[in-house]
Amino acid sequence: MGEVLSQSEIDELLKALNTGEIDVTEIQESKQEKHIKKYDFARPSKFAKEQLRTLEIIFDNYSRIISTYLSGYLRTPTQVDVINAEAVTYYEFSNSLSNPVILSIVDFSPLKGSIVIDLSPNLGYSIIDRILGGRGAMIDKIREFTEIERILLERIVTQLIALLKEPWENVVDLNPKLEKIETNSQFAQIISPNEMIALVTLNIKLGEVEGMMNICIPHLVLEPVLERLNTKYWFAVVEQEDKSAYRKFLEKRLEIAKIPIRAVLGKTHITVEEFIHLQVGDVIKLDSYINSDLEIYAGNLLKFYGKPGIHRKQNAVQITAVERREEI
Repeated sequence: MGEVLSQSEIDELLKALNTGEIDVTEIQESKQEKHIKKYDFARPSKFAKEQLRTLEIIFDNYSRIISTYLSGYLRTPTQVDVINAEAVTYYEFSNSLSNPVILSIVDFSPLKGSIVIDLSPNLGYSIIDRILGGRGAMIDKIREFTEIERILLERIVTQLIALLKEPWENVVDLNPKLEKIETNSQFAQIISPNEMIALVTLNIKLGEVEGMMNICIPHLVLEPVLERLNTKYWFAVVEQEDKSAYRKFLEKRLEIAKIPIRAVLGKTHITVEEFIHLQVGDVIKLDSYINSDLEIYAGNLLKFYGKPGIHRKQNAVQITAVERREEI
C-alpha cells in the first residue's frame, strides 16, 4: 500500500507543480525505480549479525570459564578474550591452517554434526610444558607432536569441551564429546569446503605465551537452533520469563543438594575436669528420658522428632512428628 499524504503535503506538492519546481516525469521515473539488493551466490549470507553477536556473548561467557579453569589447572595466570565472530566458508578456514595443527573434532550432540576447535601449536607446547612441570615456555622450532604429547593434549581438550555445556545451556542442553584430535588439517574435512560456518576466535594469553583458539561451527549444525540465537531470546531466558521452566530447574538442583541430618539423643553439661577423667563404662546423665522423642536437625534447624531403632541391621531413626516452628 502506498504512503498516504497529509493535506498540507498535498497542498505543498500542488504548489510546487504550479510553480514548475517539480517535473512530473521525474516523479514518474522515481516511482519506477526499484531497489535491488545484491546477493553473492558464492558466499551466501546464512548468519545474521544478531546471531553472530549472540555467539560472541556465549563464547564471552565461555572465555571466562576456561580462563578460571586453565589458571587453576596450569597454576599460571591465564587471560582469554573473544576477538570476533564472523561467517566464512569452511574452505577459507581450512586454507588458513598450517601443519602441524591441533584440530579437535567434537560431536555437538544433541545437534547433528560436528564442530572443529583449532588450538595454536605454541599454546599446545606451552600447556604440555606446564603439565610436565616446566615454566610453559615456547619451543624454538615447530615440530610434530609425539604420542605422549597427544595424550596429554587430549586430556586437557576433553575438559575444555566439557566446559561448553554451561555457556550454551540457555540455547540448547549440550552434551559435547571429543571424537578425535588431528594434527594434520587435511584429515579434518567435516563438511563441504563451500559450506558456511560461524568462526569464533578467542585470544589466549598463557603466562608469557599468546595464541589463538578458533571454534568452527557449521551452519548445518546450528540450523535447528538459529532462531534462539538472538539477544531477545537470550535475555528472555536469562531474566527467567518462563517461570515454570525455571522452577523445575531449581527443583532439580535442590533434589541433588546434600544436607547433614543428625538426631540428638539428649544434652547435658559437664566440667572440663570431668571430661578429662571420663573412662569406659562411665555414665553421663542427659536431659531426656528413655521413651522421649529424639530431636532431628536438618543442618542447624530442628525439623523432626523420631524414635531410635534398627533398620536392616543398621542404626536408624523413625520420624514421628514434624516441627514447623522454624518455618515461621
